[in-house]
Amino acid sequence: MQPSALPDLAHTRTRPVHWLATAAAMAAVVAGAGFLQPDAATASQAGPHTATAPGTTGAVFPLKCDGAKTTVVKKASGDLDGDGSPETVAVVRCAAGSGTPPSGIYVLTRPASEGGAPRIVATLLDPEIEQSVTDFAVLDGEVTATLLGYSTAAVPRCCPDVQEKAKWRWQGGKFLRSAQAEAQSM
Repeated sequence: MQPSALPDLAHTRTRPVHWLATAAAMAAVVAGAGFLQPDAATASQAGPHTATAPGTTGAVFPLKCDGAKTTVVKKASGDLDGDGSPETVAVVRCAAGSGTPPSGIYVLTRPASEGGAPRIVATLLDPEIEQSVTDFAVLDGEVTATLLGYSTAAVPRCCPDVQEKAKWRWQGGKFLRSAQAEAQSM
């Protein structure tokens, strides 16, 4: 079997004129795309509310920390009351050096005036109940959390031994906590 002779394909060799033609064609496409722009967006925000959830900076949380600072451990945002404006839910505790300090869960809304601090409008979990929070989320207008607590006063505060799931939803002008499943020992 003899190798076949291939024809000379002179038109497949690139020359500077080919690169110049390609560059000119690309420049024409880019320039044309610059003239063909979509119309300006005309979406508007419904109602007087802004779509930005309030932050936690400047909020004064009602915790008794005996001189220690408060710490926002977790936060999440969502429209909890259905008004089209998101609220922020914050899990806050004292900045303790050791142990498991109790947490508070607070709902914050926009400041009363421009440049003011966000306002706390509800306390979902009072730190005086002495529970800490894990697995915290805001989803579909509902706040969920796993709460860790203590079965007796004799249990060391470093080592919670009871766990329960909690859920809050805005209903009838206030936050209602759903019926809880039985607390489970850990």
